[in-house]
Amino acid sequence: MTLKTLLAKSSPLRSGDVLAGIAAESEQERIRAKMALADVPLSRFLEEPVIPYEDDEVTRLIVDSHDAATFASIRHLTVEDFAPGCSPIPRRRRRWRRSLPN
Repeated sequence: MTLKTLLAKSSPLRSGDVLAGIAAESEQERIRAKMALADVPLSRFLEEPVIPYEDDEVTRLIVDSHDAATFASIRHLTVEDFAPGCSPIPRRRRRWRRSLPN
């Protein structure tokens, strides 16, 4: 799943996402998307811009001013590691889920 789709499906229901056909089709799908987003490494946001560089001034600003040396110390973190309050899953259940074989 692309990062753009994952972000759309994990966010609260919005009419624009529904009209674009990228909204989660159920609350279960939204929760699965949130769980998947929690495991996304921060580095993926640089590798896979949600809006193409050529089309968006903010994306260009982020990419052009990115400090790779500073980012190196956190690039391995996941969204959940970086912002633990964003996860819809209680901490002990997240640890249990991560201990399961793939």
